[in-house]
Amino acid sequence: MRKVLITGVLGGIGSALAKGFREAGYYVYGLDIQDSDNHQADRLIQFDLHQFSTNEDYRNEWKHNFNVLIPELHVLINNAAVQLLDSLDDLKLNDWNHTMSVNLTGPLLLSQHFLEQLEEVNGCIVNIGSIHQQLTKRRFISYATSKSALIGLTKALAVDLEGRVRVNAISPAAIETDMLLAGFNGDQGALDELRKIHPVQRIGSPNDVAKLALFLASEGSGFIHGANLSLDGGISSVLKDL
Repeated sequence: MRKVLITGVLGGIGSALAKGFREAGYYVYGLDIQDSDNHQADRLIQFDLHQFSTNEDYRNEWKHNFNVLIPELHVLINNAAVQLLDSLDDLKLNDWNHTMSVNLTGPLLLSQHFLEQLEEVNGCIVNIGSIHQQLTKRRFISYATSKSALIGLTKALAVDLEGRVRVNAISPAAIETDMLLAGFNGDQGALDELRKIHPVQRIGSPNDVAKLALFLASEGSGFIHGANLSLDGGISSVLKDL
């Protein structure tokens, strides 16, 4: 049985990823900072990606834990992210550093740790980026920068690893999740407007991300390497008139 590790597995996209991969016959390991009885993974592991990125003792402890818990891995999906919003005037260095540790350094360190397992089985890494790596808006300084860097990391790893492990990214636009609602302060009117300006006339669903991730993990995508696939309903082609 093929095995996948998904970070941020309790979130909207993470849950859809876990459900989609399970239905495709994978055994799903899920990492999340929260614990819950309500999840889609075969095994949920409570884990702090920020601590893993910043605390050497915690990192060494979890490297050992991972070797015991996950001796074989075919797909690593770096999905976990934090979105801390602020304008430059008020941006706090702790928030910036926290964002980078979870959204960028965490994927790097997990990719490094699981490289040997992935290489043994011709596995792959899928990084979940964001449209904010290309198109952003006010107050998204830390988040947009981290996602831009994650796409840069994807391309750099693809070149560095050559044929050992495939590495790709998915950059979704608006996906109906709690994180999106938080970004709009729960304003349903604004969400309706957002739906209308997408050429497909809807916001993406977490399942859209899961289906694309499954394709990238399949042998049918074997020539896709170092790519950043936009999953945006056409919105990045829109120049909207006022």
